[in-house]
Amino acid sequence: MAIRIVGVDLPQNKRGEVGLTYIYGIGRSSAKKILESAGVDIDIKVKDWTDDQAAKIREIIGAGFKVEGDLRSEVQTNIKRLMVKRKQLLTRKKQLNKV
Repeated sequence: MAIRIVGVDLPQNKRGEVGLTYIYGIGRSSAKKILESAGVDIDIKVKDWTDDQAAKIREIIGAGFKVEGDLRSEVQTNIKRLMVKRKQLLTRKKQLNKV
């Protein structure tokens, strides 16, 4: 049975700690915290999770972490904002150099 969390199919033959890192925005340390909060052993493979464990992990990720689409859009917005800010600073610097 494939476990799907926030639109990502987790690899079945990986340990839970590694499997969660396939979700954009979750690294090894976050995965470890999530599994500890859910009461799931980090060494259990994803295919051995029960439905209750998977549901608890989904709940924790949904409540406490910004992942996948939300995180990607926030990162893109920040990049665009910083590009505009840099352009404004360079324009101001050019104007000051002309004087």
